Order: sequence, then structure tokens, then C-alpha cells
Amino acid sequence: MSLPKAIFISHGGGPLPLLGDPEHNEMVSCLQDIASSFPKPDAVIVVSAHWEETIPTVTGINQPTLIYDYYGFPPESYQIQYPCPSEPALAHELYRVLNAAGVDASVDQTRGLDHGVFVPMKIMYPEADIPCVQLSLIKTLDASAHIKLGEALAGIDWTNLLILGSGFSFHNLRAFFRPPTTDHCRQNEAFEDWLEGVCTSTILSEADRREKLINWSLAPGARYCHPREEHLLPLHVCYGMVQSAAVERYEVRVMNSKCSMYLW
Repeated sequence: MSLPKAIFISHGGGPLPLLGDPEHNEMVSCLQDIASSFPKPDAVIVVSAHWEETIPTVTGINQPTLIYDYYGFPPESYQIQYPCPSEPALAHELYRVLNAAGVDASVDQTRGLDHGVFVPMKIMYPEADIPCVQLSLIKTLDASAHIKLGEALAGIDWTNLLILGSGFSFHNLRAFFRPPTTDHCRQNEAFEDWLEGVCTSTILSEADRREKLINWSLAPGARYCHPREEHLLPLHVCYGMVQSAAVERYEVRVMNSKCSMYLW
């Protein structure tokens, strides 16, 4: 398989995928299989659910540090290292492309990489030898704005670049830590079925697919699966960049919940 244009992944709960948590085994194996199915990229832009700014913001730091943006985990989870390089030229190109497309953007010269970046990258590319730049979400959490953000990304001229949308197709924190109920399974599966249909259908027009993604909260189980939508919006960015049906879907179970990943 050639390098995909974009991938939306479900990145798991905090550092648990890196701590050997058995409820993340399927997710870890899936990410490893995805990474091994195509050539290694020369650089990665990660849109993580864990960074929101008033306007889209790009990491411009020369040597990224890690932000351990999780709480109450074992001491070793705050010692995780992922010394990947940055790529200032790519950060500048990303900033330029966004502004050229009419998207006001900014560069943050000090911010490191949050766990929505270093956890999946450490699983997929443990050598930490791929330059990584992070792009924030927009605080409004407006679905249409994130599709437009993806459209702007399509203008990047960079060889062998991977866009990685790092979120979670199911993200109800309370439900993760409760035994699954019949209602949980029903709403979880209903939303996953809807998302699969929207993202992979080759019958839907792109106008219809776009409209459905913008109005995602009307889908069955939507607000149960996403009380707050920040973990879904990296998918909107990926879709906006490509504006076509996903060519691959991967399904895993994480913490008693069905989750999915999409490749374009």
C-alpha cells in the first residue's frame, strides 16, 4: 500500500496503551498493523483532540518536549519519552498554507506534544525518527470549520507527508469506567454504524457526506458517544483534506466500547 493521505485513529485512554493495559491490546495491535502496511512517512502532521486554540495553531518548537496531560496514573507514565525531531520548515509551510487559504493561524514556539501525539506515535513509530508537527483544533469546536481546516491542509506541498487525526470515535469518559449496559452497547453500536456508513459509503455524494458530518450530533447515539466533540473533530479535518470516502475502516474494542479508525 502506498502512503495514505490521511488517517483518523482512536488513540485510547491517556497513557494506558503504553502501560500494557489489556483493554488496549486490540488498539495497539491495530495501530502497529496500520503503520506496517505502508511506507514510513518523511514527516507527520498530527491533529490531536487535546489541543484547542482560538485560531488554528502550529507547533514551531525545534525540539519538542512532551506534555503529560493526564492525571492519576502510575509514576512511569510521567517518564515516557518520545524524542522525535520537529520540522520547522514544515511548520512554516503549514502556517503559510493555512493563511493563504484564508484561515487565520498562529505558530507556538514553545508548546510540546501532548499525549494525543506521543502515545500513538510511540506505538506506530517507536524509533522516534520521524519529524512531527502538531496542529490544534479550534475552540469553537464547530464541525464545518474543521472540515474547512482540512480543506486548507490539502494545499501543503510536502513530499511523503502523513496527516494523522488523533481522537477517539467513542469518547464518553464515564462510560469507559462502568460495566457495559444494554443501553451503552446500543448507543455505541448505533453511532459506530452511522459513522461507518457516512465515512465509507461510495454512494453518498460529497455534499451529502459533508452535510452529515457537519450535523453529526443528529446521528443515533451521537451525544452519548461524544458529550463533547473534541475527540471526533480530527476526523472532520481528515475528511476535509481528502473529501472522498475512506478506503479502509478498522474496528477495535477499547475499554468495553466499540471504536473505529479510518484511512483515506
